Amino acid sequence: MIQKKIAVFPGSFDPFTTGHQNIISRSLDLFDEIIIAIGAHSQKTSHFPLEKRLNIIRHLYKDEGKIKVDDYDNLTIDFCKKVGANYLLRGLRTSADFEYERAIAQVNRKMNDQVETVFLLTTPELTPVNSTIVREILRHGGDVSQFLPSGINLDDF
Repeated sequence: MIQKKIAVFPGSFDPFTTGHQNIISRSLDLFDEIIIAIGAHSQKTSHFPLEKRLNIIRHLYKDEGKIKVDDYDNLTIDFCKKVGANYLLRGLRTSADFEYERAIAQVNRKMNDQVETVFLLTTPELTPVNSTIVREILRHGGDVSQFLPSGINLDDF
């Protein structure tokens, strides 16, 4: 029996950016199902409420049957077990991202060797886009529309 390839794409997605969208769109052919999972990060205070982030991502992928959107407040590796995921999907923008993500992937592998981490490199034009910078632009009243998926207006959610 062939096992269904289920990937969890974890993050705070505060907000969900074009970089996140790019990783998802490029990974659709790799997995049977992708769960975009908004995790509670013990070191971060969210800019947008959880429900708003869930609604935005659900709206964005409402017509994509391979994608589910969920949230969790435990270890990502435990969430993977709960939902039957055998892959963790992560995007890498820089070498610093790689070092950070490599360490987490290796610890996750020690905790559950049934879950493999898959890294996708960000496309060059999206390398500078990250949620932290987008939030900073928002805090100062700047226009972030070019960094958000097409058709997403944060005020609509």
